[in-house]
Amino acid sequence: MTESPEDLAVALDGVGYLADEGLATAGFLAMRLQRPLFCEGEPGTGKTALALALSSALDLPLVRLQCHEGIDAAQALYEWDFPRQLLHLRALEAAEGGRLDAETAERSLYTERFLLARPLLRALTTAPCVLLIDEIDRADDEFEAFLLELLDEYTVTIPEYGEIRAEVAPLVVLTSNRTREVHDALKRRCLYHWLEHPDLPREVRILRRRIPGVSEAMAGQVAEAVHRLRAMELLKPPGTAESLDWARALLALGRDELDAAAAARTLGAVLKYSEDLDRVRAKLDALFA
Repeated sequence: MTESPEDLAVALDGVGYLADEGLATAGFLAMRLQRPLFCEGEPGTGKTALALALSSALDLPLVRLQCHEGIDAAQALYEWDFPRQLLHLRALEAAEGGRLDAETAERSLYTERFLLARPLLRALTTAPCVLLIDEIDRADDEFEAFLLELLDEYTVTIPEYGEIRAEVAPLVVLTSNRTREVHDALKRRCLYHWLEHPDLPREVRILRRRIPGVSEAMAGQVAEAVHRLRAMELLKPPGTAESLDWARALLALGRDELDAAAAARTLGAVLKYSEDLDRVRAKLDALFA
């Protein structure tokens, strides 16, 4: 356990994640109070990367649940391995010469041997760990309601098997890109933190830290260009991940500076929509004047 937000910031810095004071404090309180941390913000602000960094910095296994439209409890929690259960029944029947006791056979089917643990169940049984519930805003209301019960007690009851309770509460990080509003009932169970894009000096530090071969001048040019792009009305403004990709692309081409010509060749590393590419190409000279 880290003893302060400053300790956590140092630990995260050690694995390449530069957390500001607010984020380090939110992460520390989530650990100390054993509350889920709900991270919301634009894509590319480092929400998912925070969970990965916490896993590395705290030397805890990472369990990740990627949410999507239509996800249900079976996909997130557990399923029974029906093909193996069927083979088991056939083997029992053969061993018993066809005289199979139904009650005994049924009890033998619902054991840990045939239980397929999905991410949420794995988190309960492997805790302490970091549980990343990624892009919860993509799931539907019913799945949110299911999560409420799980996050209250870190316990689940499987009707055929019994109750499973985490011996130690996992460190839970939920992320949302705010494609829709998540219900207040879920947010109330969490500590909340809104992640902004990093300011210019911090983005330069991130580039220098994550890409050792990039110069101070190149990192500054990339960060400044990305900040100018974020100020434009783009369909998808670039995040920190795109800043890193852009710097790596320039280095791979042997460039030691970012100018209009280099930007024109590498815009695909930082912009992901043709409309955004057209809009920026029309203003490249002005952007790099």
